Amino acid sequence: MNTGHFTAALAGRDIHAVVIAGSAGGVDALLKLLPRLPAGFALPVITMLHLPEQRESRLAELFGSRMAVPAREASDKEEISPGTVYFAGSGYHLSIEKDFRFSLSCEPPVNFARPAIDVLMASAAEAYGPHLAGVLLTGANQDGAEGMRIIKEHGGLTVVQLPAEAQVATMPEQAIKKQAPDLVLTLSDIGDLLLLLEKKNEGE
Repeated sequence: MNTGHFTAALAGRDIHAVVIAGSAGGVDALLKLLPRLPAGFALPVITMLHLPEQRESRLAELFGSRMAVPAREASDKEEISPGTVYFAGSGYHLSIEKDFRFSLSCEPPVNFARPAIDVLMASAAEAYGPHLAGVLLTGANQDGAEGMRIIKEHGGLTVVQLPAEAQVATMPEQAIKKQAPDLVLTLSDIGDLLLLLEKKNEGE
């Protein structure tokens, strides 16, 4: 694992949670990231992909059989637990309250999406402040760009998939255009970063 290019961005950081989001091409991207998490991985990871409202999400089931870390769909009022990968369901916005519980709502779509990445990221930034890492992956619209800006405004770590590698480059490009993220990385490097964030959290 070559982590030299992470050093400056991670200096002094203490990450307590990770939000990973994307749209078109996001399932394939997550399949390259999440199965790398080892059993006992300590951080909560909250993931969101744009989903058709009328279709039930099967993402937790799909990934749960491929991962060493527990996977589940986020439920309203559920307390966020460490060492768990959560997936946003379809048809509802997913937010994180300041007491670190999930909240589901039927408010209007944002950026034509419900669930919307900006809604999740903005609420996570409010809850976790500088202890949040936000990761934005491949996608076909600008959802997530504002959310990443808000994460950075609250002192969190912002990471964007390298647009040249993304299946659809629009989403990472819009985030980079909105405000320069702390890191622009390949999926392989994002995977390395997740492992390193956990080790820093454990004080290793």
